[in-house]
Amino acid sequence: MINRVVLVGRITKDPELRKTASGISVVSFTLACNRRFSGGQDSNQEADFINCVAWRQSADFMANYVKQGALLGVEGRIQTRNYKDQSDRTVYVTEVVCDNVQILSQKRDAQTTQPSYSAPKNDAYQPDMTSSYESDFGSDTLDIASDDLPF
Repeated sequence: MINRVVLVGRITKDPELRKTASGISVVSFTLACNRRFSGGQDSNQEADFINCVAWRQSADFMANYVKQGALLGVEGRIQTRNYKDQSDRTVYVTEVVCDNVQILSQKRDAQTTQPSYSAPKNDAYQPDMTSSYESDFGSDTLDIASDDLPF
């Protein structure tokens, strides 16, 4: 079975770092990913808002360097879970658990080079997180060669 997700989108708000009871860092965030469709002669876009979560050093890095509006590339897996809310109703959640997050561009007005971080790969649960910056893509269109795709 295969459960892989690859997304490119803009983060909707600054990530907020939280810690579990055992001290593990976690960041939950939402990516706005454009979905194009044709409606007659005009081509339109809608956005899908995808819930994502990053753990450990990846979460620490995102909390320090990712800001609202940054263009992110995310690779991970879809996970579902549920919990009981305060009124004892069951809430179902579907989210992308990130194995790899790359900062493709900060906000469009950012012109400075930012530091980069590569998480160590010695922990099986440790997502690899690298970042690369360019001052501006100029548009939301990325030129991706077939060799760059993970499948």
